[in-house]
Amino acid sequence: MSAFRFQLEGVLRHRKNIERDRQRQVAVIQGQLNQLQGELRRLDQSVQEATGELRGGRLIGKLDMSYLAAHRRFVAATQRKAMTVVQRMALLQRDLDESRKALGEAAKQRKVMEKLRERYFQRWQEAMNKKEMEAMDEIGMQLSYQELAAEAMREGGDEA
Repeated sequence: MSAFRFQLEGVLRHRKNIERDRQRQVAVIQGQLNQLQGELRRLDQSVQEATGELRGGRLIGKLDMSYLAAHRRFVAATQRKAMTVVQRMALLQRDLDESRKALGEAAKQRKVMEKLRERYFQRWQEAMNKKEMEAMDEIGMQLSYQELAAEAMREGGDEA
């Protein structure tokens, strides 16, 4: 019996590779987005710590105006950095959405090829079963013929 061979196996393999590439792209973008989220958290934490330090001991007694101005500049610079990070995150989120859409399309294309492969395999299997049944019928016919011939020989031999 011959083995099943899907003629479009190369196309299926290609579509699987495309899907893997799309998965990789989604993972890379997600990683970049996670890094930016971490950077945003660190910026927020540094502002919180600086503000806590300012409230903790710098506002008692004589006020150091240069320190307050430096703190204000630090907070403003950190907010500008945070806005830049948020803008980059928005762009990455758009890229992530597009990559996920491309991944969904690649998965759909792969599934189409897999369904086609399954259909071809089922047809091949049905054809193999039909051939096997025909071969079994042929063997059965030959055995019946041999039994009839042997019986005819016995009957012919009994008359003599």
